[in-house]
Amino acid sequence: MSDREPPRRRVPGPAKPARPGGAQRRPGPGARPARRPARPRPGAPAAIRLGSPRPRLRMVSLALTLVLLAFVVRLLQVQGVDASTYAAKAEKNRYVGYTLAAERGGITDRNGVALATSVDAYDITADPTLFSRDQLKIDDGPEQAAALLAPILGQDQEKIVNKLRPANRNLRYTLLASRQTPQVWKQIKDLKTALATKAETDKSAVNVLAGVLSVASSKRVYPNGDLAAGILGWVNADGKGGGGVEQQLNKALSGKDGEIRYAQSGGRQVPTVNATETPAVPGSDVELTVDRDIQWAAQNAITKQVEESRADRGYVIVQDTRTGEILAMANSPGFDPNDLSEASSANMGNAALQDAYEPGSTAKVMSMAAVLEENVATPGTHVIVPNRLHRGDRLFKDDIDHETWYLTLNGVLAKSSNIGTILATGQLGKTQRQSNKVLYDYLRRFGLGSYTGLGFPGETPGILAAPDKWSTSQQYTIPFGQGLSLNAVQAASIYSTIANGGVRVEPTLVRGTEGPDGQFTEAAKPKKTRVVSAKTARTLAQMLESVVDDREGTGTKARIPGYRVAGKTGTANRVDPATGKYRGYTSSFAGFAPSDNPRVTVYCAIQNATQGNYFGGQICGPIYKQVMEFALKTLQVPPTGAKSAKLPVAYKP
Repeated sequence: MSDREPPRRRVPGPAKPARPGGAQRRPGPGARPARRPARPRPGAPAAIRLGSPRPRLRMVSLALTLVLLAFVVRLLQVQGVDASTYAAKAEKNRYVGYTLAAERGGITDRNGVALATSVDAYDITADPTLFSRDQLKIDDGPEQAAALLAPILGQDQEKIVNKLRPANRNLRYTLLASRQTPQVWKQIKDLKTALATKAETDKSAVNVLAGVLSVASSKRVYPNGDLAAGILGWVNADGKGGGGVEQQLNKALSGKDGEIRYAQSGGRQVPTVNATETPAVPGSDVELTVDRDIQWAAQNAITKQVEESRADRGYVIVQDTRTGEILAMANSPGFDPNDLSEASSANMGNAALQDAYEPGSTAKVMSMAAVLEENVATPGTHVIVPNRLHRGDRLFKDDIDHETWYLTLNGVLAKSSNIGTILATGQLGKTQRQSNKVLYDYLRRFGLGSYTGLGFPGETPGILAAPDKWSTSQQYTIPFGQGLSLNAVQAASIYSTIANGGVRVEPTLVRGTEGPDGQFTEAAKPKKTRVVSAKTARTLAQMLESVVDDREGTGTKARIPGYRVAGKTGTANRVDPATGKYRGYTSSFAGFAPSDNPRVTVYCAIQNATQGNYFGGQICGPIYKQVMEFALKTLQVPPTGAKSAKLPVAYKP
């Protein structure tokens, strides 16, 4: 072995820090030269040098930070800034709201007898989203539901399908049928329960009616059928008045709808979550001036006569002469508001207020009122009435040919002489133009050319041209009721004005309303207008007695044993509404009783009687008698016991 010592291993010392700027230290004297990089050996693979991972880590970290930052900002927006908005949207999707229909007020007659009332009913509704495939797991949910509901609701199946599968897939409410009877809803509910029970035991079964719901509502009912239908009107599919008082007072009758909102799940209310409800306010009850029994008597009488005469239509008005209250307003033909499917549109209005027609001789009472009030003549004034009278461009005659009549002014009215009326009214002024102006003023005071004051839907004010617009013939025909028009209530009001001592009281149809609180509010007092003096009115009442009591009068069929009756007949040429030409007749009778202490006015008119007699005294006189007798008994009006005035009708020349 060699005595030489083994070579010592150099232990590397701590590394010295690099010079600033990365400068390399220059080798000093005696320093070892730096090692050169080893050259790769021939045939050896080249070494792969990995890049630093730090840049990639930085990029990933930055991206994650940005994503998290976006989430944080969004959460702050949702929970802080827009929290209320999103809460409201969630509330909207979770909660279902329904309108609580207010109970419609009733309509009664003057004695509290129900004429229109409301009964319990249901609106059948559905949530269309509960019929989707996501909910039922089938594609034909709406079709299956419609097949079950169509026969119960009496609707077309396709129509129901369209409602259950609307274009708006987010729609949560649809009305399938309104105002259905409790029996209809019970059928649906029983079927719905049976399907739900089957679905619980048979996993393949589906309750396709789970989304069908109901909302308590009410249905309008008219207990007396077609009685007073022209007055009452009807309620349409939307629950609003479609005519008559139902339309006129719809706001008061309707009340104010309420609303209910509750949380739902699967079409069922969640009982553990509070519901909010705004109660509905019921509508007010309306009390009419009509007496149901008198209305029945009037409607029964006019219906029979219209049928017997094969007339187009007819009306009867019964009015309290002192108050102006309408006790009956009957139309024939009419309609049943309980079943509008059978009603004719031509008969669904109130013809007594909506028909404008020429009154004929019943209007002569206004001409006589003007003559008496202007002191032109008295009931005993002599009037020579020839068979023909030439005036203007026409030759006038009475309803029958006759020799020259020697009549009193009272006789002119009793025998309903057109010629005598022309002669009498011609004395109202120094000229015919002046006479026209005076007569026109009286016609206006009696209410012609103006609305009655009832405010009824579709009412006509009639037609009364200004006197300077009267044609050559009109200035002679208007005094006896041709060339002007009115409605039946206006005609009745004329006679009530005479019966009320010359004071016109606007007709009324509503006595008042009773609110949900039970407080009764009377209707506004009707307007009163002095038309003629009390003296003139009393004289006219006595003259009208001659029409009924005197054997020369035209209204003898209106006599009522034991009572003094005042009345006037009318038979006018009728304008056909379809052609605008004269065709047929308007037959009428108007009057009041007892004539010396009037309480009731009755007016009857029949349009275009085509079978039997068409004279007003012959076909309307008996109706007047029948209805007046019934009204007097119903109101317990006794005879006065006084004897008739018996004014002279004719004189000997």
